Amino acid sequence: MIHQLIETILEFLESILGTTYLGRSAVTFLVSMLPIIELRGAIPIGAAFGLPPLTNILVSIAGNMIPAPFIILFIRRIFTWMRKKSTFLGNLADRFEKKAKSKGSRLYRRELIGLMLFVAVPLPGTGAWTGSLIAALLDIRLKAALPVILAGVVIAGLIVTGITYGFISLIN
Repeated sequence: MIHQLIETILEFLESILGTTYLGRSAVTFLVSMLPIIELRGAIPIGAAFGLPPLTNILVSIAGNMIPAPFIILFIRRIFTWMRKKSTFLGNLADRFEKKAKSKGSRLYRRELIGLMLFVAVPLPGTGAWTGSLIAALLDIRLKAALPVILAGVVIAGLIVTGITYGFISLIN
């Protein structure tokens, strides 16, 4: 089911952006901006499109970082708005906040290094989106959080690229 949904979305994006090198790079860029999928899903998609590893990782990192400053700056206002709009949205905001705080509580002592390592782990529920949410809820300023999140995204990108293309083939 999910496989079919992803395939349908990719086909739709390809129909709009085309199957050219630039079009496939744009699809990879857009996919890397999506929550949950992020660059962990975008890099394998870019590889399936035939993008070279360097292009793929750069496009994926750039796309993955686009939402981060907006999340850090505006998520609290968005949660406040959600709570005012409806009980359902308020409960959803509470759930996101609770999840981020539970993950963030483990990072509190060594905030910035912990945040970078959290973002760097290429597993579901980690990444730039959740890292930005944690940074916002721990009141880490954008100026301090963004470079650390970027470092984590780069590390995750290198790991996922190595796994996707094979570490040995990247050296040759």
